[in-house]
Amino acid sequence: MVQTLAAAGELQRDLRRELTYDGLRAAEAKGNKGGRRPAVPADKTDALRSAYLEGQSIAALAREHDAGRGAIRTAVADLLRERTAADLGAPVLKLPVTLDMPGKVADFLRAAELDDVERAALDQGVTARRGQGYTLRVSAIPAVHRQLLDRCQYLDGTQGIPVVPAQRKARREYETRVSALVE
Repeated sequence: MVQTLAAAGELQRDLRRELTYDGLRAAEAKGNKGGRRPAVPADKTDALRSAYLEGQSIAALAREHDAGRGAIRTAVADLLRERTAADLGAPVLKLPVTLDMPGKVADFLRAAELDDVERAALDQGVTARRGQGYTLRVSAIPAVHRQLLDRCQYLDGTQGIPVVPAQRKARREYETRVSALVE
């Protein structure tokens, strides 16, 4: 009886989590975004960006607008990379990013057919124990993480084949981490 109650509780928790993510995705599709409001109001952002492009420093902008340096960096974040790449005249290098891959996803990918770069990224991953399972810390460029994510589409159950909810959840967690990467 205790096992039945525990299974029902786990099912309810998974359902609540999926419904929450569905609601967040629906709000994002409408254009709403969650989180704290930016420290720099939207009407000042254009002035900040143009002043930054004219060569004014982030510290000077922070003093002038009575905001933190982090808030100013957030307002001009997309310009930071472009400015440094343009100033140096060199292409932007794609640096490896370390992401935690859930063990269920790693197990599936180890059994799948991968190309040499993907296989090397998995083989070089570092295992970390997490509760009953484990996490694999994989260091690779964002493109390789996206390729690995594409390889495990089967775990989401989109092909009409029934899957284990824990595998679907693990794949979605990895998808969330990969989608947060900026290339």
